[in-house]
Amino acid sequence: MNAYNDHRIAVAPMMEWTDRNCRAFHRTLSRHALLYTEMVASAAVIHGDRDRLIGFDAMEHPVACQLGGSDPAEMAEAARIVEGYGYDEVNINVGCPSDRVQSGRFGACLMREPELVAECVRAMKAAVSIPVTVKCRIGVDEQDPEPVLDATADAVADAGVDALWVHARKAWLQGLSPKENRDIPPLDHDRVYRLKARLPGLYIGINGGIADLDQAEKHLERVDGVMLGRAAYHDPWILARVDSRFHGQVDPAPDRQDAIAAFRAIAEERIAAGARANQLLRHILGLYHGVPGARAWRRRLTVDAVKPGAGIEVLDAAMQEILDTALDKSSPLGQLEMTGAVAS
Repeated sequence: MNAYNDHRIAVAPMMEWTDRNCRAFHRTLSRHALLYTEMVASAAVIHGDRDRLIGFDAMEHPVACQLGGSDPAEMAEAARIVEGYGYDEVNINVGCPSDRVQSGRFGACLMREPELVAECVRAMKAAVSIPVTVKCRIGVDEQDPEPVLDATADAVADAGVDALWVHARKAWLQGLSPKENRDIPPLDHDRVYRLKARLPGLYIGINGGIADLDQAEKHLERVDGVMLGRAAYHDPWILARVDSRFHGQVDPAPDRQDAIAAFRAIAEERIAAGARANQLLRHILGLYHGVPGARAWRRRLTVDAVKPGAGIEVLDAAMQEILDTALDKSSPLGQLEMTGAVAS
């Protein structure tokens, strides 16, 4: 069995979302979910500000760095740098449909060049000892997902890839924005199941449209791993039972207040070191999704965190909004409001 099979739940790489502050927050909810960076171009890793681009904190382990690129030598060099920074995995982006990515000949357009992806895998495997993985789509544009996904999987498997994560949608490279590409092309989870049945020895993870852990558990009957995307970002509390449900371990945050207490210490330290409050607090907006007081919580965090000089007191004030609402709901009047007996 591939040792990579320990990774049953992952949080997808998401541009402008899964930065190091987001990952620090997600780690307060699960110690075992595999976390990913935002995609970073291989050339930027080699020539840019590495600490800013791929720096991370030890608390984020297990954490993977996703690279965008298509030059095997360049990808190998970037992978060496990533390994040197201490990442647990390096991943190749074969799924992003944006125009900017296409112009650099990487992302989803590489679904048309499976052998080139395989060359990148071989070069990176020769350069590093950490797992080299690929995240792809089931096809692009008018491609038939049956032969196309098979060709990609076979090529990277022959090159020694450690895992293949599949976003179970096509990408449309012309006519749809990256945002539309996350919703409009129909999901085809069965296509990913068929791939796993054909390649039982290759770790296959599934991504796309998975809303909660109940759905994740169903997918894990057919594939090796589940990658949560927007659901984990907009309603992060779903990560809070990953450790007990899928790893037999104690969850780090028994309730949301425990998660906030852990993240508060991180946020306070980073704000004191010069980070802006909104850079940290924007990632916790969804923690109280569906809970009384969530609207006031989000308002405090979005409005107050961008004010000049905003600090950790913004989080404390938002937390007080939740506590005040809970107190109101426990009062006789609050009980009437909860049952709808009091007109608004």
